[in-house]
Amino acid sequence: MHKAFLTAMALMAVGPAAAETVRLDWLQHQVTPPVVLSNLAGDPADLGLAGARLSLADIATTGKFLKIDWALHETVVAPEADFLAAAQRLLAAGARVLIVRAPAADLLALADLPEAQGALIFNTAAPEPRLRAEDCRANVLHTLPSTAMRTDALAQQLRTKRWERLALITGPQPEDKAFAAALKASLTKFGLTLAGEKDWPLSADMRRSGAAEVPLFTQDLPEHDLLLVADERGDFARYIPFNTWLPRPVAGSEGLTAKGWTEVVEDYGAAQLQLRFRSAASRPMQDADFAAWAAIAAISDARTRTGSADPAALRSFLLSDKARIAAFLGQPVSFRPWDGQMRQPMPLVTERAVVAMAPLEGFLHQTNELDTLGSDRPETLCKAFGATP
Repeated sequence: MHKAFLTAMALMAVGPAAAETVRLDWLQHQVTPPVVLSNLAGDPADLGLAGARLSLADIATTGKFLKIDWALHETVVAPEADFLAAAQRLLAAGARVLIVRAPAADLLALADLPEAQGALIFNTAAPEPRLRAEDCRANVLHTLPSTAMRTDALAQQLRTKRWERLALITGPQPEDKAFAAALKASLTKFGLTLAGEKDWPLSADMRRSGAAEVPLFTQDLPEHDLLLVADERGDFARYIPFNTWLPRPVAGSEGLTAKGWTEVVEDYGAAQLQLRFRSAASRPMQDADFAAWAAIAAISDARTRTGSADPAALRSFLLSDKARIAAFLGQPVSFRPWDGQMRQPMPLVTERAVVAMAPLEGFLHQTNELDTLGSDRPETLCKAFGATP
């Protein structure tokens, strides 16, 4: 008999190949939300996790064709519970690829566990630039944009519009001061300076007194084209637009903002992703949801391209020049091999529209214009990733 016929008969005899099960772990440490002035609803309970679930559904069809069963194990740790103990239990049970929503301190503690040294961890919640710099970890990749990526995108828009006279109001919280510091670094990077700045000291209820307090507070700021506001919790900045002493636009944490994703992104097929997410989660997709979605999309692409679910193989591919993940942002996303940050276009948005997509035209780079946003290779302080080609 013909050799090919004999081979086919043998395959029929043993039956179809069994599907490979690839385990993914969602690990979240819930945080007690801070008290803010506004009574508007806070973050949804499934923030981030809803994006992971949608991404898993998106890759299921391809998985069936390739005989891969993707299994997402969900672990949500209460604020008062022991996050590291939960992480150790997962690692002992076989978790090797973890999509994590947790504060920076928890993320670092997880990455430093001896049991996690062979794992691959995706940060979907902590934006601190230090996690991509002096506190980077070789086993952590970041799908949430860093604060520096957001402020660089905003600074590009200010430079493009020639809004060169700038003022800044900084809130009292640590994350406000960190955002303000990143803003100042971005302004310097793109040749802009502050004409003046003030710290927000008011504890009054802006819901009642914003129209009276904000004009007085902003009256002594020097002449400016645009007012920057650092209020990362969304506490007071919502009361500043249209209440300032001078009629000026607002940007930063309020007004014109830079985000990794928002519901107003609609081009490049994004509208279809938005519709699928709304159908699944009954709410708009936020940047934390997109970060989780992108992590699983990247894992799937790496598994398909390498033929391996080994964390080391996935990491090696994602940090290589071969990685190009479709992400509905006009161009593929990829990961920087010097700090593990996912490079992506950054939408500059208002509440109802995309104003621009950074990097903007004219901001050039010798290899990848996306690297004009955030820490570039020559300036990186990350040592954990070693020498990169």
